[in-house]
Amino acid sequence: MKFIELKTLIMLLAILLTGISTFAQTTPVQMDLYLLIGQSNMAGRGVVDAASQPDSPQVWAINRHNEWKMAGDPLHEDKPAVVGVGPGLTFAQEILKKQPERVIGLIPCAVGGSGIEDWQPGAKHEQTGIYAYDEMLLRVKEAQKRGMIKGIIWHQGESDSSPEKKDAYAAKLGAFFERLRRDTHTENVPLIVGTLGDFYVAKHPDAALINQVIVDYAKKNKLVYLASASGLTHKGDDTHFDTASARELGRRYAEAFLKKEE
Repeated sequence: MKFIELKTLIMLLAILLTGISTFAQTTPVQMDLYLLIGQSNMAGRGVVDAASQPDSPQVWAINRHNEWKMAGDPLHEDKPAVVGVGPGLTFAQEILKKQPERVIGLIPCAVGGSGIEDWQPGAKHEQTGIYAYDEMLLRVKEAQKRGMIKGIIWHQGESDSSPEKKDAYAAKLGAFFERLRRDTHTENVPLIVGTLGDFYVAKHPDAALINQVIVDYAKKNKLVYLASASGLTHKGDDTHFDTASARELGRRYAEAFLKKEE
């Protein structure tokens, strides 16, 4: 009899713990949404570590299957074999330090290797087979069921740092952001643009013009702010930020975003 009672107690306890765990992972009804967009340095290529899975009930991310999960690196799924730590998670954590009462929902949509031409409606990115812009719109629409987009962070331009592409970048970037804001209903939402790493410019001199375009766009347009990548370091490939630098870039994005409110 005592054995049966003990067994029943254990079963009830297991059910209770399962219920608590399920409740703890229930997606919040309302969140402040942030769109993460661009190419590989937004997606993240830093090595994951102990800080990559904070399991915070205040930071969530929506995946390519439109499922919400507590956010952790890697956030993106563009190239599963190489994706890692990017700036998005640290960005969210820094926002929470200033707004601790909020719950954040991240919308990761970056695609490694994508040029500005790949962010056109109907365009298929050949490396990944992802329709970057179309997928982004669908994910945003699903995410907006649980909140409003409060900010957009963008890091892209390496793929356009060539003699053949650089001169057209300014016009294409401006047209892209105009369309993005219109299609996602974010005309009055802050946009933070990030510069390319110094190391990338050193190896690809045409990237200096891309950085100038990014800086000028932030200076000349309302609700656009700059996150500088100056002084950050790569992971050994002269292209991608290492883990520490990816997180520092996330802090700089957050600093630029929060500065708008001062």
